[in-house]
Amino acid sequence: MKRLAAAIALSTLIVAPALAKPAAVEVTRFHTAQTLPRLKGAALIVESGPGADAASLEGQVWQAAVQRELSGAGFGSATPGAADGVAEVMVERETLRRDRARSPVSVGVGGSTGSYGGGVGLGVGFNLGGGPKDMVVTRLSVRIRDRKTGEALWEGRAETREKANAKEITPSLAAPRLAHALFAGFPGTSGETITVK
Repeated sequence: MKRLAAAIALSTLIVAPALAKPAAVEVTRFHTAQTLPRLKGAALIVESGPGADAASLEGQVWQAAVQRELSGAGFGSATPGAADGVAEVMVERETLRRDRARSPVSVGVGGSTGSYGGGVGLGVGFNLGGGPKDMVVTRLSVRIRDRKTGEALWEGRAETREKANAKEITPSLAAPRLAHALFAGFPGTSGETITVK
């Protein structure tokens, strides 16, 4: 019985949760050789993409993060009537449900015999998480288009997956991370998907 108590105590220490790192961000950008020269030194305004609520406080957090990264990438800012282009910001969030049928506690019994001795062992495993966690997919998409013609000059998206209870899914943390990853090394290689940690 003492061995069982010791085994349970040890298993609790072993499965103590470690500090989790934020998930990597997958980034893909699209542009053409003809559109890139038109972006150089352009003054942009940042606004919500089609169908988004322009007055949303959360949307403003994402737009501010994109504006900071655009400034860092060398773009200027201007009033709507004087801007060369428009950066449309779209954010999508999706929850992926996981199977919760697995029991949080499993018990295994094993026995052994042999010339050196025999015995019975009992193993207890604890799944402290109660099964697989739901995951939240957050996707930031930005389209830079010519203000007068509406032509798309550059498009990009950044996506990450985090556990549903991770603090990294809050807009105040997710917006600067995804925006920074999206504009790192601007304009990026067209059509290539990279992973930013």
